[in-house]
Amino acid sequence: MRNGTTSEAAAPLLDLQALVVAVRRRRRLWGCVALLGLLVGAAVAVLLPPPPTAVTKVLVAHQQDQPNDPGTLIRTDVALLHTTRVAEAALRSLDSPEKPENFLRDYQGVGLTNNVLQITVSGGSDAEAVARAGALADAFVTDHVNRIRAAADAESRALLKQRDRMRDELAEVNKAIEDGSPESGPGASANTESLFARRAELTSRISDFNRRATEAHVGTAPLVAGTQVVDAPRAVRHSLPRAAAVNAGIGLVLGLALGLALAAVATVVADRPVLRREIAAHLGASVVAELPRRSPVWWQRKRTRVARDRLTASLARTVRGGGDQLSLLELGCPRDTAAIALDLARALAADGPVVVVDGLPGSALAGRRPKAGDPVVVDSARATAVPPPGYRLGVGSVAPGTAWTDLHRLGARTVLVVRAGHASAAWLHTVARQLADQHVAVAGVVLVDPDPRDRSDGTLWEGPHAPRGRAEARPRRNGAGTRRPEPVPTWATPVPDSNQEAR
Repeated sequence: MRNGTTSEAAAPLLDLQALVVAVRRRRRLWGCVALLGLLVGAAVAVLLPPPPTAVTKVLVAHQQDQPNDPGTLIRTDVALLHTTRVAEAALRSLDSPEKPENFLRDYQGVGLTNNVLQITVSGGSDAEAVARAGALADAFVTDHVNRIRAAADAESRALLKQRDRMRDELAEVNKAIEDGSPESGPGASANTESLFARRAELTSRISDFNRRATEAHVGTAPLVAGTQVVDAPRAVRHSLPRAAAVNAGIGLVLGLALGLALAAVATVVADRPVLRREIAAHLGASVVAELPRRSPVWWQRKRTRVARDRLTASLARTVRGGGDQLSLLELGCPRDTAAIALDLARALAADGPVVVVDGLPGSALAGRRPKAGDPVVVDSARATAVPPPGYRLGVGSVAPGTAWTDLHRLGARTVLVVRAGHASAAWLHTVARQLADQHVAVAGVVLVDPDPRDRSDGTLWEGPHAPRGRAEARPRRNGAGTRRPEPVPTWATPVPDSNQEAR
């Protein structure tokens, strides 16, 4: 709503309400995309069934196991499982000529816990998959045990090497003690004591190295025994109905998300107003009536008939109360406009003869089957030959390709019948400008197929109490003899500069 003392606030960059309404009106688009995703998901499950698969579980013991380990060790095991060395060992045990690089694509490993590794292997049949899973698990266990033993052997050799070096040094200390000077004195006594202390230290370290070298081999026994296959390889049974249901659900969700995204992008790009306040603002005329879409449900048809009768009565009062010829100009709804014109002509027939001037493109009026009591319908080319007595109701179109200079022949006043979401904002501006240039006053807008949840105001205002419509755009004189200014549509309202503040 606009006030005469304050200018219209700047429109937001993105109107969420209009976006939601436009996306909801495109439910056929995103519904079809969601349905397509559902069908594609179900078809993938039927046409591309998973290959025969076997699964096994391996308990992996680590020397560096810690309660707070974040899973680094088991991820290392998964990475080692996907190496050509393990794959080659498994294929060697199976006597398979397959290349290890190709075999790597047929299995995968997942760390269930810090010490449990699950191996999934596919094959040509269930028996082959089970055999390959068993061979792969044994190859991994063997490789893990060999690495543990190799690490223990390396540690033991390093400890024994240090022990041997200490023994050589101990032999030198013993020789120095045996070759010690028999001289007595404080210096000789201190030297002897240091040699004996060094020998004791070396003896202790040699014993420690012996113990650690022994423990290096002994400590590997629990790790070797703890690394084993805890779940024998078994074939995984696939349920086609369950797989189809799961894939269909995933496809439905993905298709729905894609459809909503496409609908939102198409809405923003197309810029087709849907709300009452947007259409009224772009056309510079108030929405005076609404006509719901024809519903295929029988119990909702009565509401449509009631709305159509109410619209017909309102338009009839407008025709009887005005002195100028009235026309109906459609935008995106020629059939509905033709039906409204015929209903209005039948309602006016009680007051006198009625002639409907057909300016619609196509055969919305010309191709109809005449019924008893229908008004006379003439072509727009013969409109000037119609006798003046009675009512003359013009019906035309303001769709792209309209001959604008012929619109004033249909009537000095017009009611625009606009389908919500059909025309872009730019074309609505074009219609408003062309009608103003042709001096055709707009008495109001009839909105066809409005959004049922639209609660926006479709009335334009010049002041706090005066409703504004294009019907007042005609020159009038007040008591002082001055002409009232024409209301300026929104497309002609000056927009404040980016460096100026909207007041």
